[in-house]
Amino acid sequence: MMKKILALALLATIGCGTNYKTAEKKAVKNLDPVPYANTITEAELKTHLYTYASDEFEGRNTGEPGQKKAVAYLRDEYKNLAIPAAQQNGDYFQNVPLQKGGDLDGELTINGTTFTFGEDFLAFSPQANGTTDITEIVYVGFGIDDEKYSDYKNVDVEGKIVLFKIGEPMQEDGTYLISGTDENSRWGNRFRGAAAKITAAKEHKAKGAFFFAGETFSMYKAQLAYMKQNSRVSLKEEKNPFFYYVINENIASKMHSKIAESDEASSIQLAGTLVNKDKTNDVASENVVAIIKGNEKPEEYIVISAHLDHEGVKNGEIYNGADDDGSGTVAILEIAEAFKQAQKDGNGPKRSIVFLHVTGEEKGLLGSKYYTDNPIFPLENTVSNLNIDMIGRIDPKRTEGDRNYVYLIGSDKLSSELHNVSEEVNKKYTNIELDYKYNDENDPNRYYYRSDHYNFAKNNVPVIFYFNGTHDDYHKPSDTPDKINYDLLTNRARLVFYTAWELANRDERVKLDSDIETK
Repeated sequence: MMKKILALALLATIGCGTNYKTAEKKAVKNLDPVPYANTITEAELKTHLYTYASDEFEGRNTGEPGQKKAVAYLRDEYKNLAIPAAQQNGDYFQNVPLQKGGDLDGELTINGTTFTFGEDFLAFSPQANGTTDITEIVYVGFGIDDEKYSDYKNVDVEGKIVLFKIGEPMQEDGTYLISGTDENSRWGNRFRGAAAKITAAKEHKAKGAFFFAGETFSMYKAQLAYMKQNSRVSLKEEKNPFFYYVINENIASKMHSKIAESDEASSIQLAGTLVNKDKTNDVASENVVAIIKGNEKPEEYIVISAHLDHEGVKNGEIYNGADDDGSGTVAILEIAEAFKQAQKDGNGPKRSIVFLHVTGEEKGLLGSKYYTDNPIFPLENTVSNLNIDMIGRIDPKRTEGDRNYVYLIGSDKLSSELHNVSEEVNKKYTNIELDYKYNDENDPNRYYYRSDHYNFAKNNVPVIFYFNGTHDDYHKPSDTPDKINYDLLTNRARLVFYTAWELANRDERVKLDSDIETK
């Protein structure tokens, strides 16, 4: 009888032990992140930023000595935090090959007529040198590829040269077809619209493009004259380079006699050659990438990004870029420290957290494009990208009593679930007004397309872009650390931390709306 009682007691003890471990595991799963968020402090953010946005860093211009100081500072901070490099070789730097346009030159012959570079056709960044035979082009009207209207519908341009023109379609009542209003969409903007059309051509795997600028060609010529004095930095495309030229009416009419009145796609046979003779200089630059590996799902990644560069020195004045984007950069350092402390305490994230500082944002989102074209971790395993670009100031359009806000852009574009997570986390922890003013598809500023998150979004990675809006010191030497509202910077950085914490530790990764709809 006594043996039976002892046996029952032993079983009860084992059962209690099992229940205790289950409860302990559950407690870790529901761990309170507040103590870790509280390690993100005004004092530490201020210390970082007064160094990072100091004159010593010379405005952090891409490829220049100040940018080299910036990446060294970031690398050393991650080393001090004992957060390892993301790359397997232990290098914190992902080298980003860039080039700076020196003398751009070329020659274009179409159906026996030769045209002059700088007069009839223009380029704004170096193209791949050599000769290209032009025997066929595919005219794609306005070159638009939008949910509401696409010139690429049922048109195959893979491996071909496309021709498109400025502008966008209008309706009979005089409104624009895509926006539905008398305000043009992003496709109709002279420069940003052209960039969107180039992106569309690339996404449809064209090998090159000619853009008929119409009456605005003279403005592009003026822009080229400015660019020659301020050589543009661009990605050095070594694999399957895409070429792109702006052309005037003389060339456009030679290529397609009805380009002014026709929007219909057509294939046109030509006899022509394009000879490119650019002289360029290589520019060395770097992304800085560190990682805290997940303890349960290490092959799923949350990427937190900010750009490390700024405008450099112009006319002897240093553009410190404290808000743009020193604020985002130092926020990531503090967020990384918070996650590291959790890991030290045995409460590391389930999923991996990647801390990505990208170069060349001011030159055209170059560092983030290079990362998404050459990802260290697979994009299909990247759960989301939380991008921080300017979170230390107050939009002058808002009153002082209306200062506890942040603009959120993109959170609902690809994943409603991500948007809902963001909202719930904010209500639970930070109680910041999440303002979606600039998330409007018809917002003329087009901020959704203008920061590094967009390169992730293009690759179907759900994104959130955190932004305080522009101000009088935007892209001026007066964007200095003393102008930063450190209490706001702290709370906004904590919001990003809490959101990343939830995304990293929830049972299931957030889903794309398209995946949900197809099931």
